Amino acid sequence: MQRVNTGHVELARAQQERWDSAYAQRPQLHGSEPSAAARRAVELFGAAGIDDVLELGSGHGRDALFLAGQGFSVHATDFSEPALDQLRQTAQRDGLDDRVTAALHDVRDPLPPADATVDAVFANLLLNMAFSPSELHSLVAEVRRVLRPGGRFVYAVRTADDPSSQYCQQLADGLSAHDGFVGRFFDEDLVGELAGAWQLDELRPYDEGRRRMLLVAMTRPPAGT
Repeated sequence: MQRVNTGHVELARAQQERWDSAYAQRPQLHGSEPSAAARRAVELFGAAGIDDVLELGSGHGRDALFLAGQGFSVHATDFSEPALDQLRQTAQRDGLDDRVTAALHDVRDPLPPADATVDAVFANLLLNMAFSPSELHSLVAEVRRVLRPGGRFVYAVRTADDPSSQYCQQLADGLSAHDGFVGRFFDEDLVGELAGAWQLDELRPYDEGRRRMLLVAMTRPPAGT
């Protein structure tokens, strides 16, 4: 097993550079169709009467633009400026720039919103990225901090039985590497650990193309619980 410095500036910087390069070399890297998780988020957020969504790890914006097209106001964040430039250009082209804002942010840092000011947070595949366990717990705690009581967090992750895992090099701290990208596959135990201070509303496995995924929907409990 190869050792890697997890949770350190070097790994974060290397991954940011790898993603910047990928987005620059292949514009619209993930295609234009929204993820299955974004489609489910629209249903859940709509049923809860939510209008505004904070998306973390938006990439070039396929889900942010879909959410905006469904009537939500979306504040999209990512740590890749090339990806965000593509998001802004597409939003302007499609007439959605009044519903989508995009800001550069690395979720290893505290989230920008003040406490209890956000109605909903969405993240597709973000939590699979190269985070140490402590960084993952800190991120989820930050999401809980910025959500209002009763606010919703919907995220989707690739699972440990994803077929691509067999081609990955195993690193320390539960991380894997392939083609210069480093990340973490999830199982239900890890979801349960991260959901400790939440109301877990939905935990659903599904397939998306060749990916094996878990959709997780959680609610921040009322204050004092």
